[in-house]
Amino acid sequence: MKMDIPSITAGLLHDVPEDTDFSLDDVKNNFGKEVAELVAGVTKLGTLKYRGLERYAENLRKMFLAMSKDLRIIIIKLADRLHNMQTLEGVREEKRLRIAQETLEIYAPIANRLGMFEIKTRLEDLAFPYIYPSEYLWVSNLVKDRLKTETKYIDKIQHLAQKDLVKNNIHYLQIKGRVKSLFSIYQKLLHKGKDLNKVYDLIALRIIVPDVIDCYSVLGIIHKRWTPLKGRVKDYIAQPKPNGYRSLHTSVFTEFGKIAEIQIRSQAMDEEAEFGIAAHSRYKELKNIDSKKNPPTWVKHLLEIQKSITDNVEFIKHVKNDLFLNRIFVFTPKGDVIELPENATPLDFAFHIHTDIGNKCVGAKINEQMVSLNHALKSGDVVEILIDKNRKKPNPDWLNIVITTAAKDKIRNQLRK
Repeated sequence: MKMDIPSITAGLLHDVPEDTDFSLDDVKNNFGKEVAELVAGVTKLGTLKYRGLERYAENLRKMFLAMSKDLRIIIIKLADRLHNMQTLEGVREEKRLRIAQETLEIYAPIANRLGMFEIKTRLEDLAFPYIYPSEYLWVSNLVKDRLKTETKYIDKIQHLAQKDLVKNNIHYLQIKGRVKSLFSIYQKLLHKGKDLNKVYDLIALRIIVPDVIDCYSVLGIIHKRWTPLKGRVKDYIAQPKPNGYRSLHTSVFTEFGKIAEIQIRSQAMDEEAEFGIAAHSRYKELKNIDSKKNPPTWVKHLLEIQKSITDNVEFIKHVKNDLFLNRIFVFTPKGDVIELPENATPLDFAFHIHTDIGNKCVGAKINEQMVSLNHALKSGDVVEILIDKNRKKPNPDWLNIVITTAAKDKIRNQLRK
């Protein structure tokens, strides 16, 4: 993950103050102040006084506070949690279930928000059999036989793609099949009526090339051989996902009577997709994030809600709705990118732009088409809010439409006036 020396040292020493006779001062005297501070940060994350809802909220608050100070603490903690999950069989059953739930509900989503996809998927797949044992067996058995035929099929696609790239003098670094993780397959099956035939990306072909220009050249060559599915070509290079993910995705009809998903990215994009913020030096810039001018929007949002919401139930609800749901990005008519949680509505968009825009909203256009105010936005939508300048207050019924806590809070505040 290209971590710096203090992070690696702190990772090796993180259990020392609690599990040995050596103190944090001993760590500081032998390895320096920076390493000691990282070890202290990781140690604090593991010290939770409460149980149940209070424990969950306390865990989240501590994680977010650590993020605000030094993101390397979270990266070390994620590595520690991954190791804990790999050795979970030796833990008593009650504690095992709690650790697995915390992993799925807190650690995996945070890894996802940091763009650390490799860590996220491994954490999810390790927690899956403990939390949903019967579902885990069902998906495992369902996928087992299918993977044998899918692997042969993707090998044929890979061979043809390689031939085309060589023929067109395109230098590639690697072409490999990527098997979708079990937990991701389970989630997708729930959305596809439990029909595995509707999961097109069980195995995807991933093509790694030297730079961005090559990505688009490869896409052109792929589409010359195979026809792309309408609406399934996604350019995450021009429009990266909110967590920084960049890649070209396309789903194509092949001569084998099947649909194949192909991902095209540069070496740097591949490393960032696997390890996120830890793949490059940016985590160093996020040390002492409070003092930085432009931290990621979602980290600033974390710091705001950390200070403003004291009720644990509201805090957890807010975090789950606004931060741990999948994110979408939509555009203003001027081309500005706005990040929102999945299933957000035009009203969520309006109040995100400005309270006055939300208050005066009377309608919305998505991609120049009129839609209802409860319409679910999708990534890539261009959203235009129609307003009535004479309107003073929002409609109380809007509280049942908006999904973001920020929009709900703004509506409630306006209705109280």
